Amino acid sequence: MYSVVEENYLKALLSLANTEDEVSINELSKRLKIKMPTVNSMMKRFVEKDLINYESYKPVKLTALGKREAAMVVRKHRLTEMFLVEKMDFNWEEVHEIAEQIEHIKSPLFFEKMDALLGYPKFDPHGSPIPDKNGALFEPAYVPLSQCSPAEELTLKAVSDSSEGFLRFLNGRSILLGDQIRVVAKEHFDGSMQVEIKGKSKETFSQLICDKLLVEKINMKTN
Repeated sequence: MYSVVEENYLKALLSLANTEDEVSINELSKRLKIKMPTVNSMMKRFVEKDLINYESYKPVKLTALGKREAAMVVRKHRLTEMFLVEKMDFNWEEVHEIAEQIEHIKSPLFFEKMDALLGYPKFDPHGSPIPDKNGALFEPAYVPLSQCSPAEELTLKAVSDSSEGFLRFLNGRSILLGDQIRVVAKEHFDGSMQVEIKGKSKETFSQLICDKLLVEKINMKTN
C-alpha cells in the first residue's frame, strides 16, 4: 500500500520515463513542483521499497515493480475518467481533477467493478491507453499531427494534453476523437498547418496545437 504522495510520485515517474525507464531528479522536481531535497528523500524511500534504482547524481530508473505499481495508479485514473464520461455524462474536459481524487482509493474490487460496467475499455476519453489489471501498458503507434505532411489522410486518435483549456479549445471547434483530418498545407517557417476536418471545417493550427493532436495515418491502419 502506498500513500497519496507516493502514488503521485509513481505516476509522475512513469509519465517522465524515457525508453530506458529513466527519469532525472531535476525533471521530477519540476513536474511535481517539489524541492530537490524532498524529492531525493522520497527516492531513497523508493529504493528501500524496490520501486526504483537510484545513485546520486544519476537518473533514477523504475524497477519492474515500480513500473507496474505506477501503471496501476494510471489505470485507476483513466478508468475513472472513462466512467465519469460514459456513465455520468461528464464532458472530457471536466474529469481530470475528479479522477485525481478517486485514483487513490485502495480497493481493487472497486475498480474491477468499474472496468466491468464499462465493458473493459482499452482507452480513456482522451485516447490514452488504459493499463490492464496486471499493470501492463501498451503505447499505440500514434504520431503528432505536426509530424505529418500535406495531402496525408489521418484519423485523430488521442490528445497528449488533457488540460481543461486545451480541451475547451477543441470543443469550440467541435473537434472529437475519430475525426478524419486531411493536411492541406504546412508552413515551414513556424510549423503551423492548414487542415480540413471531414464534414466539419477548415482550420489553421499552430505547431503547439499540432504537437498535442495524436493521429493515425488511415492507409497504415491494420484493422
